[in-house]
Amino acid sequence: MLGNPGPPTAFHVSTRGEYGMRLMVDLARHWGQGTVSLHAVAEREDLPLAYLEQLVASLRRAGLVNGKRGAGGGYLLARDPAKITAGDIVRALEGPIEPQICTAEGDPVLNCVREQSCGTRTVWLRLQSSIAAALDGMNLAELARSAPREAALSGVSGG
Repeated sequence: MLGNPGPPTAFHVSTRGEYGMRLMVDLARHWGQGTVSLHAVAEREDLPLAYLEQLVASLRRAGLVNGKRGAGGGYLLARDPAKITAGDIVRALEGPIEPQICTAEGDPVLNCVREQSCGTRTVWLRLQSSIAAALDGMNLAELARSAPREAALSGVSGG
């Protein structure tokens, strides 16, 4: 008899995706107001500055944010927040939306040997499609509008 394995783990986005999304929504709240320091974001969002520095590097590589060094430096969105989806952010930070290996976006690196005859693959394909559609259906402009406004009133650097 097997021991009790404990409660199952829920399907979830990692801390990397959560904190990155919070960073991006904060930048969207300040769109058009100049650069925003990561220190200010860390303070407003109660996030670790060192972790935000790691995340912003991935977001820069994905073409989602731009940075400016020196006095008045900081970060800003690389394009209009209405043109950046939650899916763009999650993919930049978490990789392809892939609840199971057989549902990888693009060309899967490794497929399950049961893929062609699997009776459950439809479940995973529908889940992947639903998650992708939900994330791709939300943009930063919408998310910033729904965020509490008091956080948007402080922490913006000059332009």
